[in-house]
Amino acid sequence: MAEMMAAGKQPELLFWVGCAGSFDDRAKKITRSLAKILHACEIEFAILGQEEACTGDPARRAGNEYLFQMMALQNIATLDNYGIKKIVTACPHCFNTLKNEYPELGGNYEVIHHTRLIQDLILEGRIKMKEGGSFKGKKITYHDSCYLGRANGIYEAPRAVLEALDADLVEMKRCKTKGLCCGAGGAQMFKEEEKGSLRINQERTKDMIESKAEVVAAACPFCMTMLSDGLKEKESNVKVLDIAELIVQQNEL
Repeated sequence: MAEMMAAGKQPELLFWVGCAGSFDDRAKKITRSLAKILHACEIEFAILGQEEACTGDPARRAGNEYLFQMMALQNIATLDNYGIKKIVTACPHCFNTLKNEYPELGGNYEVIHHTRLIQDLILEGRIKMKEGGSFKGKKITYHDSCYLGRANGIYEAPRAVLEALDADLVEMKRCKTKGLCCGAGGAQMFKEEEKGSLRINQERTKDMIESKAEVVAAACPFCMTMLSDGLKEKESNVKVLDIAELIVQQNEL
């Protein structure tokens, strides 16, 4: 973003990469996939790079309101300095925080999750779906992220993208408003385990296997980690792929 501003340019949108998308090896693949889609659609975008800090979501969920506000105000100052108006992110946690929690601290932006952006690009014809791609006829199920689904009511955009793949979309018994958490949200990812007989992601793994899907589509890096770990424990061959990765593989971008 600093380089773009120095060149006197303003991007069409800012890609908020997020901590997972920047540092987690698995989530980096999602970041690259979304970048490939943006390049293929000739969308001029920028990232903050080293100026991007954590949104503060885990701090607030864990109860450290002071730290959240410090981080949020720092990010708002950076975004406002660059005159950012529209943000896209592949992380529902970043999406929820930027969209719903930053306004109370003075950070007002149009924030869009990558599943909705991809749906719009398909509808506009900017993403040309390849006929008979690698997912044609394959059974795919979609896991609803809590922060995308119940928190923000986004259920149809990811499913519309999967239907555009010409795949066989099968639903898990717990989906949409009755979807089951992967076990990572609300800062649970960073907590020690509590007493119990079963991890939440193990419970969700049962739903995935019962669906008989060959691929589980996710739209959140937290969910990606938890779902993948659950399937590995069961030594399952089911693949977990982000919506952006599915589009890139289908269209060989």
